[in-house]
Amino acid sequence: MIDLEDKKIRFKNMTYTELCDFFVQMGEKKFRAAQVFKNMYRGVYDFGDMTELSRDLRMKLEESAELASVKLLRRQESAVDGTKKYLFEVAGGSAVESVFMKYKYGNTACISSQAGCRMGCAFCASTVNGLERNLNAGEIVDQVIAMQADSGRIGHIVVMGTGEPFDNYDELVRSINILHDEKGFNIGLRNITVSTCGILEKIYRFARDLPQVNLAVSLHAPSDEIRRRIMPIADSYTISELMSVCREYTEATHRRITFEYALIKNINDSLENAGELAGVVKGMLCHINLIPLNTVDEKDYRGSARKHAAQFAKVLSDTGIEVTIRRELGSDISAACGQLRLSESKK
Repeated sequence: MIDLEDKKIRFKNMTYTELCDFFVQMGEKKFRAAQVFKNMYRGVYDFGDMTELSRDLRMKLEESAELASVKLLRRQESAVDGTKKYLFEVAGGSAVESVFMKYKYGNTACISSQAGCRMGCAFCASTVNGLERNLNAGEIVDQVIAMQADSGRIGHIVVMGTGEPFDNYDELVRSINILHDEKGFNIGLRNITVSTCGILEKIYRFARDLPQVNLAVSLHAPSDEIRRRIMPIADSYTISELMSVCREYTEATHRRITFEYALIKNINDSLENAGELAGVVKGMLCHINLIPLNTVDEKDYRGSARKHAAQFAKVLSDTGIEVTIRRELGSDISAACGQLRLSESKK
């Protein structure tokens, strides 16, 4: 049941079904939920602008509910490739970064699931100031709403911004269900990708809850020794354990996993490391996405040259493993992989 005594119910945290229940409890018809839902996801932030609703209903909603979730603080656009980075403020004064990218197949939004991150990966900007808090579903979804209103139709979502999505699992799943709803964004589940550093019990849940959503696993090392140097989560789960769960995931969903692998100069990028990596994923339904590490000011790590990345990729492809080298987008505005951060929270 929705508590109607809560004077400011957050509509963007609600699924369509929950919104229907809300209107029924108000004594309204269910079709009002469809009208409001549609307006929210085309970027309407004021009940007064929902002219399909009666004046009396709009006034009631202004008293009992709210629509705004994030506030735009800054927008930057790459002079190189047109990528746009957005800095959004969320409730409490924290800030998150999101990215709008253009590809041949359509526009993609890279969104954040947390304000900051507690995973502590040594090469990533998102962990610099630790975790402030989880985002609620409305704040996750509203990043997409705001970017679409500014830059055009978004057809693909990657949850690869600030934060570890599986560390905020319930709100992640709720936000995906909202984004997928045909009455809202109507984004296909196969057009959504979630990236995790490998929280094993959540991979099991994800396979059950959202088997059609793409899964990307941040691997970044071919051995436990190297992974422990750069990813604290490796102290909890070995690569062998991670690969076992990933194999179970592919068997249960029949979906390919993408392994993200940031190439860090003199750490994990030798051709011997490539051979080790090939052995780790051998026989799996997977794809390797190589990412020459992007520079982060606070970190001493440097990325491999793209020429070397090509040699690394060849070792993998020669063993029959599908591999690509990620196209670099937005690096001139620090919007590339690993460069998003918790910043300017209370400017």
